Amino acid sequence: CSTRTQMPVSSVGEDRAILLGFTMMAFSVLMFFVVGITMVKPYVNSNWENEASCVLLQAVTLEKWVDCRGVSTVPCLRVTVNLTDSNERAFLHFDEESVLLASECFYIPKCQMERTELQDEVLKVKNSLDTQLGSTSSCFTDRARHPRDVILGRKYTFKKALFALLWPCLMLGGGALLVGLVKLTQCLAHLCPETFLRIQCATGTYI
Repeated sequence: CSTRTQMPVSSVGEDRAILLGFTMMAFSVLMFFVVGITMVKPYVNSNWENEASCVLLQAVTLEKWVDCRGVSTVPCLRVTVNLTDSNERAFLHFDEESVLLASECFYIPKCQMERTELQDEVLKVKNSLDTQLGSTSSCFTDRARHPRDVILGRKYTFKKALFALLWPCLMLGGGALLVGLVKLTQCLAHLCPETFLRIQCATGTYI
């Protein structure tokens, strides 16, 4: 009794599912590349790990406006704090990125705004900070690279980097699972007729 069977031809739906799976995996590789540049690499290079106590001393608007990404100039609000541990003064910033954008500015408004709107926006932030002079808050320092600067919060942390990597991992796993399920289905579809024919040959029963 011959057990030769023909390989079932894959359906259009199976071909599309496999194509979708490989597309998801390719897209996940692109996401890994983007996340690696925008989140993982800055986290690895970040040294803002030492937490300290900062006392707000002064908030002033500089007379000289600073460059805003080469588009225009904007007013600069400089905030000075005192580190309670070392009794040293430093410039306060929002996060690591703001230190690179403006070395002395705590806050700069958006570019391409009217001059009066820029001044009013900075004045609002300054008035809010003036009410908190003398208050103490936690901050982060990088004494090796930026001895004159401190930041309020870290933009690049281990948890944020791990969360950013979660989505490409899910995309890669979903695409691999989809391709694996389709291949498993095709394999079972090939094995079932062959197994049924072998049982018929062994028992000598035919339909």
